[in-house]
Amino acid sequence: MGRLAWASQQDLMCEEGALRMTGLSIDKHQELTVANFLTLRWHAPDLPIIPVLQGWLRPHYERCAEKFAAAGVDLTKEPLVGVGSICRRPGTFTAGWILEDLHAMGLKLHAFGYKKTGLAVSWPHVASADSMAWSKAGRYERVCGTHNSEANCLTYARSWRRDLLGHLSEARAGTYHRVR
Repeated sequence: MGRLAWASQQDLMCEEGALRMTGLSIDKHQELTVANFLTLRWHAPDLPIIPVLQGWLRPHYERCAEKFAAAGVDLTKEPLVGVGSICRRPGTFTAGWILEDLHAMGLKLHAFGYKKTGLAVSWPHVASADSMAWSKAGRYERVCGTHNSEANCLTYARSWRRDLLGHLSEARAGTYHRVR
């Protein structure tokens, strides 16, 4: 399988649906997220487990960072810090501001499930991002003609990646224009 570059800790999402399912507050989700990270670091200090910040609004993420600091975790010294609960938003403005705020704190960020349109704006503030968008789109497209679905097709995934990198190149060059 190769060497593990990094893995994420288990974090507790702070979207409304997740809070409803647990019956807990954002504050409690953050406390449990920090506790999980500390437990993982204690059990497996040699594994490259990254901490994940959680919240919903901008001040929530700052409070989560403060909870890590209070637990003795200096997020500025971490090689990467995940940012959760930014994927299921109707727009990307708030998530973009959150990423900008956290980047200004000196954090090297990974944006979990961040939208392509958001990356076009936030690329200076993130070190990496992931998305299942290619797989979701691939469920409904038939490009290669060799599968019932392109959701697990390497050729389709590479094509989607090329398109994304072209999109980000336009954003970096200042030629990207958001389509309304």
